[in-house]
Amino acid sequence: ALMNISFKNRREAGGLLARLLMRDAGRPDVIVLALPRGGVPVGFQVAAALDAPLDVVMVRKIGMPGYPEYAIGAISGDQTLFQSEAIEAYGISPGAIEPIVLRERKEIERREALYRAGRPPPQLQGKIAILVDDGLATGSTMRVALRSIRKAGPARIVVAVPVAAAETRQQLADEADEMICIGTPVPFYGVGQWY
Repeated sequence: ALMNISFKNRREAGGLLARLLMRDAGRPDVIVLALPRGGVPVGFQVAAALDAPLDVVMVRKIGMPGYPEYAIGAISGDQTLFQSEAIEAYGISPGAIEPIVLRERKEIERREALYRAGRPPPQLQGKIAILVDDGLATGSTMRVALRSIRKAGPARIVVAVPVAAAETRQQLADEADEMICIGTPVPFYGVGQWY
């Protein structure tokens, strides 16, 4: 893995990522699913290179009550929920999280309607689903996306990202059928620093 990794932008990262996925190019059963926002320009390049359809998988972080920028979990449109140990560690009551979860769920519905513009969600049964984001820090949103997509019965789930924190990469490699990642820079401060 290159340690001095950096990408001009998410488009370039997507083009480089696509090269590692070319054996799935042109297959009729492949679909690329991007996590907005950062994953969409990356996924766009991957889908174009593979000649595959692109759709989005909406996941929202759940912020700590009173500290919304501190994520304590994530939720998907089908209500798959991931909660970090922080919830227990801070002794946050389920009642305090409930209104946040409801709000994020509404936001997911709103955004899905906006992105899809009336198109139905994609059929994933038996498909090869390539889940794309612009990078993985804690991986909580990708983990929820993966579990949510798994319920739809795809044949294989590939997680594909330009960069990831090493530990997160390993955790998701255990849960996905395949993990494709260009680099795991050390130290890893956040996704944004590699662009």
